[in-house]
Amino acid sequence: MRVLPGMDELSDKDRLKMEVDQLRKELPLERMLVSKSAEELKDYIESQSAEDPLVKGIPEDKNPFKEKGGCVIS
Repeated sequence: MRVLPGMDELSDKDRLKMEVDQLRKELPLERMLVSKSAEELKDYIESQSAEDPLVKGIPEDKNPFKEKGGCVIS
């Protein structure tokens, strides 16, 4: 069990009650196998990669970080 600030002041009974309450809140959550969710995540990433600027790059005319001009010292 994770210890939160101030929990050391609680009795064992109070800590266990909090843990049971938390488990009751988590019970209705839908669980999914990691292998299934990882496969879905991989498929989503691959389907979006065509529009991802980190994968395909940013066109020069739309790049806000492109140098506007250079400085020439002669």
